[in-house]
Amino acid sequence: MYKYPNTIPFLKLLLKSASLTRNPIPFHKDGFNKHGDSFAIAPPFSKKVLLTRDAEIIKHLLRKNHRNYHKSKIQTKFLSKYVGKGLLTSSGDYWLKQRRLIQPAFHREKLQKLVAIMEGTIDAQIENIPENKTIDSYQIMNELAFHVVAKSLFNYSSDENTMHRLQEIIETLQDFIIREIRQPHKKWWYQISGLVKKHMVLVKESRDIINKVIDERRASKGEHDDLLDMLLKAKYEDDGTSMTNEQLIDEILIFFVAGHETSANALTFTFQLIAQHPEIYKKVTAEIDAIDDSLPPMEKLAKLNYVKNCVEESMRLYPPAWITDRVAIEDDSFAGFNIEKGTMIGISFYELHRNSAYWENPNDFVPERFSDENRKKTAGHYFPFGAGPRMCIGNGFALYEMMLTVYAMLKKYHIETNQNTIEIGPLITLKPINLRLKFNKRTA
Repeated sequence: MYKYPNTIPFLKLLLKSASLTRNPIPFHKDGFNKHGDSFAIAPPFSKKVLLTRDAEIIKHLLRKNHRNYHKSKIQTKFLSKYVGKGLLTSSGDYWLKQRRLIQPAFHREKLQKLVAIMEGTIDAQIENIPENKTIDSYQIMNELAFHVVAKSLFNYSSDENTMHRLQEIIETLQDFIIREIRQPHKKWWYQISGLVKKHMVLVKESRDIINKVIDERRASKGEHDDLLDMLLKAKYEDDGTSMTNEQLIDEILIFFVAGHETSANALTFTFQLIAQHPEIYKKVTAEIDAIDDSLPPMEKLAKLNYVKNCVEESMRLYPPAWITDRVAIEDDSFAGFNIEKGTMIGISFYELHRNSAYWENPNDFVPERFSDENRKKTAGHYFPFGAGPRMCIGNGFALYEMMLTVYAMLKKYHIETNQNTIEIGPLITLKPINLRLKFNKRTA
């Protein structure tokens, strides 16, 4: 006998389809407020869909019984059509094989080689920020994060124009992917109007750009200490072979898509939150100013404790990967529910991170939640990079990048905002909308 949480009638969902396409979070919030930490939707001619913000259920799905759950077709089919079959979009044995191959490239000692590239790129990117002018800070963070990923992957293997073209293509593809996922009823129109074909031409162009970079690198004899070097040298355990160009392109596209926009979003939210809280701002700059700027980047990172707390708290309130999903391979039972094989479960990290059952004053920006003495309290219900074996492989890379960016930016600039609220756009990632900051060089 299957048992699901309270079910919202599908008609109610249908009546709200336009607003849900723009922003599903208010619908989710309303559902959780009325039905508790999990609720279900019953689409016609399909199995129920479950949505949860329950930490125990999330740990069951992502950790304890993760083998019984795969990512849905939204991720494995729709996304992979545009960005290839990389870590984010693959599942099963192929995913495990790729994860084992690539994981060592993101170990701490390997990242130490990348942080020097990272720091130099950040310093160059913040050099020419327009001063004494209120501007959309996302544009700055997006450009910065793209260059950090590009330089860390390729370390100047390609010219600036080529990288900018790749950036344009990836952003165009992301916008189209979200439209396709959110508006399945328009799928026929996207096909006959030629929109799908047009975007598949862009996919080919992006793959050709990356393929050229890989061929150039294979032909070169130099050491670059970047991610591409590490990926080219990685060998499969079973037969000692390396990745083909096609596999490398798949993984590199995923790093671009998953790595640059998520960091840009998180940095935009972090600076906005710091600027909105004068006491926190004072504490952050005091920590930054006490650090000798000539120290190697890894030594700086070790001293940036409060900066790290601010980044972590920002990602609690505004997790870039705000939602994910899993589909049950077999029937399963958890938290008093019995679900059928094929049930899709949406995991709302955004709502989990604001669930008052786990967080005191959940909507407030309180970096101290992540201080050493408080950290244990948050561990069981804080998953900004996911959880379990499929936890984001680049979480260390992203944290280093964000901490070094906050350090460099606030060492050089005073930032201020006149906005008290934060508007969000929940697309594939959680995007900031029109968050504006004023930057002025610090005189002391």
